[in-house]
Amino acid sequence: MKITNKKILITGAHGFLGQNIVAELLKRGCRKENLYTPSHKEKDLTVLKNCRDVVKGMDIVIHAAGEVGGIGFNKERPGSLFYSNLIMGVQLMDEARKAKVKKFVAIGTICAYPKFTPVPFKEKDLWYGYPEETNAPYGLAKKMMLVQAQSYRQQYGFNAIYLLLTNLYGPGDNFDFKSSHVIPALIKKTYEVKMKSLSELKVWGTGRASREFLYVEDAALAIVLATEKYDGFEPVNIGSGEEITIKNLVKMMTKIIGFEGQIKWDKTKPDGQPKRKLNTSRAKKEFGFTAKTSFKIGLREEIEWYKRKYLKSKEHTSLNINSTN
Repeated sequence: MKITNKKILITGAHGFLGQNIVAELLKRGCRKENLYTPSHKEKDLTVLKNCRDVVKGMDIVIHAAGEVGGIGFNKERPGSLFYSNLIMGVQLMDEARKAKVKKFVAIGTICAYPKFTPVPFKEKDLWYGYPEETNAPYGLAKKMMLVQAQSYRQQYGFNAIYLLLTNLYGPGDNFDFKSSHVIPALIKKTYEVKMKSLSELKVWGTGRASREFLYVEDAALAIVLATEKYDGFEPVNIGSGEEITIKNLVKMMTKIIGFEGQIKWDKTKPDGQPKRKLNTSRAKKEFGFTAKTSFKIGLREEIEWYKRKYLKSKEHTSLNINSTN
């Protein structure tokens, strides 16, 4: 599908991932006036009428909106996470079908996978168990878009595809402790400890859990490539192929930042899913996507962005990142 002349709705366009999707679409030649990017304040997609309104006249819908957070946020708000993510996806896809939208790109999550999925996760493993408990309400709500996409394709011939994204990171990340994921939360916490000259950094869990992280610009590229080139029935994993334990992540991050104190693991707090790493061969085969950004380089970019955005100039001087790392 040639997308440069298409009218495209991007939900969640003002969020972390959405902003990068918009940037990638513009980079590939889409006209700004053809991109519809309503904010949550303008069009709350849990309201049916708003879903009906936003899809009118659109050729493509990229559904990147969602209510999302880290382990603590997930434990505090399982009901609202389930409801809001489920109802947005169901309503929006159905209204897109009725409006004869040519293609619907549903953005799913690695949280949809069963808790003890063999590593690396393959798309065929999606239904072989229940997700990790703290992620389940969010993951299952997003997973229902896959069921909807496949059933709508079967009954109505509706062209809906489903992409499973791993954990994202990079410049522009969410650093709010109430809803942030592990990387931005750790960066912020480490700088706070360093600026207070404390000797101990407390981190949730045991550090044994592993995660795969994908640089947000790479994620946006994958989504746009899939929009252009993939029209398949099967879900597609989108990831970097790199796996790192939380313990090694903390070591790498504190070394870059220059924190030399003690790391204390709070084992009363949950680790979340034990291991996460995706098999990304289908994405490479179907639309030629391979992640470009190594984790160490991407992590450094996020830390530098955080310094520029949130730390005062006098703090920049005293908290310079070690350039040898």
